Amino acid sequence: MVDHAGALADRVWRRYDRKQQLIRYGVLLITVMVVYWAIRDIDIFWPWVWDAPNQISSLGARMWPPDPSRLAAITNALLETVHIATLATLLTIFIALPVSYIAAQNTTPNRACLWLGRFILVASRSVNTIIWALLFVAIFGPGVLAGILAIMFRSIGFIGKLMGEAIEEIDRRPVEAMEATGASKAKVIAYAVVPQVMPAFFAIVILRWDINIRESTVLGLVGAGGIGVILQGAIDTFAWPTVATILIAIIVLVLIGEAVTGLLRRKVL
Repeated sequence: MVDHAGALADRVWRRYDRKQQLIRYGVLLITVMVVYWAIRDIDIFWPWVWDAPNQISSLGARMWPPDPSRLAAITNALLETVHIATLATLLTIFIALPVSYIAAQNTTPNRACLWLGRFILVASRSVNTIIWALLFVAIFGPGVLAGILAIMFRSIGFIGKLMGEAIEEIDRRPVEAMEATGASKAKVIAYAVVPQVMPAFFAIVILRWDINIRESTVLGLVGAGGIGVILQGAIDTFAWPTVATILIAIIVLVLIGEAVTGLLRRKVL
């Protein structure tokens, strides 16, 4: 009877054997050590962390009630923000589509074009929008142009990469059929490639436009136009009720953008 119970105990199901458990514990220990090392080296001033709830409460009291006296200027800045996002998205299309074409393995003319396209996509996505904005503010000076170019250069990598992946996933049979009939390269693209990627194209552009609206709200913090210019000015002058109004306006803008993109997806896709 004892031997039978021992045999049953040996046959109890375990998700991980002893070796797998030791590996998992080792990985967990290393992760904890890395997190501890990171927290220790970033030199956090812990008294400020413990005092953060009091500071948040104090700041919230200074921001309430919101001040609507500059609502007209805030509305104009929000419209400028939408214009930046919209123009940047439209301009991105004319650059991102050719780049996505040469960055897709099944449509690129040669290996050099393939790596050139992928380099452009990686370079675009590697640099944050704020960094692009700082560069263009230094080149063109403060203003909307720097913001449009910053959003555009950041969006090229996003749209180009997703469109390149969509092109790589197309059905090759229509392409091969048109090539067999002697159709030109332009006709193959127009009638065999484009119809297959159009749904993905609209979905990607709509999504990127929504993202660009959110990113455009902070460009003004570095002088690249939009609502961020007024927000930075209000923060610098400690006009916290105005800051509250601007934050509420940004939230409303993002919600409207979310609703518009949802409607566009239902209508277009």
